[in-house]
Amino acid sequence: MLEGNTEKLGSEGLINDLMTQLNKMRYPTVELRAETFNGSTHVAIPSDSSFLKALLFELRLVDEHVFVEQRDSCTRISHSSVHSVATAAGELWPVLAFHKSGLIYACVPLVEGTLEPRPPLLTISGLSQGLALLLGIMDYISPSRKNEAELNTKIGQLRNLLIQACPLGTPLNTNIRSLNSSFEDIQEMPVDKDQPAWRSSTYKGKPQVNVCITEKVKCMQYDQRDVVDTWQVYGAVNCKCDIEGSAPNVTLSLTLPTNAPPLQDIVVHHCVTSVDPAMLMSTSAEPLHDSVYNGPYKFPFIPPSDSFNLCYYTSQVPVPPILGCYQLVEEGSQIKITVNLKLHESIKNSFEYCEARIPFFNRGPIAQLEYKVSYGQLDLSREKSLLVWVIGQKFPKSLEVSLTGTLSFGTAGKEHPTDYVCTGNTAYVKLYFRIPDFTLTGCYVDQHSVQIFVPGKPKITASRELISSDYYIWNSKAPAPMSESVSRLDYILNSNKSDLGVTETFLEEKRPNHL
Repeated sequence: MLEGNTEKLGSEGLINDLMTQLNKMRYPTVELRAETFNGSTHVAIPSDSSFLKALLFELRLVDEHVFVEQRDSCTRISHSSVHSVATAAGELWPVLAFHKSGLIYACVPLVEGTLEPRPPLLTISGLSQGLALLLGIMDYISPSRKNEAELNTKIGQLRNLLIQACPLGTPLNTNIRSLNSSFEDIQEMPVDKDQPAWRSSTYKGKPQVNVCITEKVKCMQYDQRDVVDTWQVYGAVNCKCDIEGSAPNVTLSLTLPTNAPPLQDIVVHHCVTSVDPAMLMSTSAEPLHDSVYNGPYKFPFIPPSDSFNLCYYTSQVPVPPILGCYQLVEEGSQIKITVNLKLHESIKNSFEYCEARIPFFNRGPIAQLEYKVSYGQLDLSREKSLLVWVIGQKFPKSLEVSLTGTLSFGTAGKEHPTDYVCTGNTAYVKLYFRIPDFTLTGCYVDQHSVQIFVPGKPKITASRELISSDYYIWNSKAPAPMSESVSRLDYILNSNKSDLGVTETFLEEKRPNHL
């Protein structure tokens, strides 16, 4: 993989400059296997510099204005990303390569057989595996293309990630982004990528299934009599099945505690082979009643080779996990704030992280700050326009925490944040938290209920988590923006629908729960 202006690669010096940005991985064990499988038809991969030069020539990224018969004749019209690269040892085939946004992605898949005559592309399983891996790398790298520093950081991390994703040259996990999780990554619902209907890679080893239930909770709290608080809960069941065979059968069941609200608005992955129609008909657009489908939630499926989201759901839970009150008032040239938070007694008091962020828009930098917190610590951002209240991994025994403070501001400049919704004293506190081994609905996967119809005893790993998403507590001493009249709030409430990869009606028809 290399970065550069792929329209002007005519000089040898520029190729040498690009070589410093080349990220490469060679697998001697795979090269040895290729030599064994290919026999007398085997063509060895040349040195990195020779391969790069030949690849750029084949892709018409050098000498593109010169007619070269072996590359440009009508007998070599290519309609795919599979190329034959001319080397000193002969024609190296198949080479999977394409360039996207100034980057070239390439790999040489293993062909388990002779190369003469050339086998049909559909019979080479390594092509599917190689393409999936390159697309995974592209998905990981592409978001950083406009930020050179971030791009260089990701390219620096890529080698270690490929060691995890493709040990000894066999792709085991082509979703590179999932291997590099961070705080910001956790705040995003994983997106279900387009995947082939067949298993693109062949797994060999002890069967194992990893299941993770991720629930997200959105919330709008106002602490005002004439405004109704709302919240939404939605979940995704992510699976990664390492099982031998081209079409293994797996059955997974979701379990709820007694008297828990049912799962609704269920959308399943296309690999699910059958499902009770009544389960799919249960919708949160209608009020709960005794006839609402409440299980069992059983999903038989033939899993793809990569991780995927088996299903999505919503649920009408009775209370939000954290209740809050935010008050902001002006007294002369100063602003006084009060924040009270209470963890509901039914919620597991064990967080991976929990913090409240208090932004100040349309004002200058915070020039003076006096505060008192009953628990945790308060930090001021470098821009001096944001307070970060780090509550930590646990609420106190009382399950309540409070913050009071007095602030004064300097002169506003262009570098300070502005907002057309948060004008005057209209302001909010936004909560960020993650609770491992817990779901708000109580939904879990019983490891003993997972059925795998393959030889050997499989290893089942099940986990779950609750994550905040757009969890806002608005200032009760100022007018509250409502989603019906403010388009920005409509975006806030619905911003994650596209992440779910489902139809528009999935959350749009969601009837919010009320305090």
